[in-house]
Amino acid sequence: MTALTTAGAPAAPGRRPSASRGLVRTVLRLHRPALYAGAGLFAVLTVLLLWLHGPATDAAATAWRQYDHCREAACAYDQDAILTYKSFSQYATVAVTLVPFLVAAWAGASLFGRELETGTAQLSWTQSVSPARWLAVKLAVPAALVTTGTSVLVLLHQRTWRRSQGRIDTAKGWTDALILHANGPTTVAFALFGLAAGALTALALRRSLAALVLSVLCTAAVRVGAGLAMPHLWPSVRTVTGLRHNGPTSLGLTVDEGLLTSTGGRLANPYCGSDLSLRCRDLYTKLHAVGFYTDSHPYSHYWPLQWVTAGIVLALTALAVLTAFRLLTRQVGAAPKKGRR
Repeated sequence: MTALTTAGAPAAPGRRPSASRGLVRTVLRLHRPALYAGAGLFAVLTVLLLWLHGPATDAAATAWRQYDHCREAACAYDQDAILTYKSFSQYATVAVTLVPFLVAAWAGASLFGRELETGTAQLSWTQSVSPARWLAVKLAVPAALVTTGTSVLVLLHQRTWRRSQGRIDTAKGWTDALILHANGPTTVAFALFGLAAGALTALALRRSLAALVLSVLCTAAVRVGAGLAMPHLWPSVRTVTGLRHNGPTSLGLTVDEGLLTSTGGRLANPYCGSDLSLRCRDLYTKLHAVGFYTDSHPYSHYWPLQWVTAGIVLALTALAVLTAFRLLTRQVGAAPKKGRR
C-alpha cells in the first residue's frame, strides 16, 4: 500500500530558475567585450595610480628637494622624475574624469541602443522577461559594476593627490577643475548619470549612434552645470583685506570677489592692484573703496560641496531612470508584444 501510494503521488515540482538570474547571466555574457575592456581600463588605471602614489611621487619629491636647495646656477637634480610625474599624473586625472563619458557612450550605443535598434530587446520581451524587469536588470548590473570600479579609482586618485601636496611644487591644488571632481564622489554620480542617460536616450531614439552622441552630450551638460553650481551650493566665507594688498585674498574656491566701498557697497574687481600705485590709489579714491572682499570656500568645505553636488546629480539620475521606465511602459502599452501570455 505504501509503495502504491508513493508511486501514485505526483512528483514535487522542481525549483524553476529565476528569470532575473538568467537575465543577469545574459547581460554579462552578451556584453563580455565591454566587460573585458572596462576591466582592462580599470587595471591599467589602478596600476598607474599605485605607481604614482609610490615610486613616482617619491622620486619627484626628492628631485624637488634637490632643486629647492640649489644655490648655484648649475645644479644637479632629477628633472626627468619631475616631468614624468607631472605628465602621468595629468593623464591619470583626465582618464578618471573621462570615465562617466565612457559609461554614457557605452550605455547609449551598446547596452541599450543596439538591442533596441536590432530588435533583440523586443524579442526578449516575448519570452519570460517583462520589459520592466529587462530594464531594471540592465540598469542594476552595470550600476553595481560602475559604482564599485569608479569608487576605487576615485579613492586611489585622492590618496595619490594627497601624497603629492606640499612635496611636489607642480602638483595642482584641490580647486583645479579636474582635480575637484576626480577626488570626490561627484565622479561616481556622473558615471551613474551617464548610465541612466544612455538608457533614456536609447529608449527615446531607438538608434545606437544617436543615443551615444546624445547621452554623452547630456552627461557633459550635467558635468558643466555641476561645476558652475557647486561653489553656490554651500555658504561661503568672506575675507576682507586692505587696499595695500595686490588684490582680493581667496581661501580656496572663489565664489565672488571685488571692492568694498565706504557705504558698504560692493563693486567688481578692477584688477588694478595695490594702492601703493598712484594710479590705483586715484581709482580707489574715485570709487570710495576701502578694501577688497572675497567670498570663497576653504578646503574644509570640500566634502560638503562634494556630497551636496553628488546628491543633486543622483537626484537627476533617479529622474532619468524614472522617465526611462515611464517611456518604456508607454511604448510597450502602445504596441503589445505578440506571444506573451
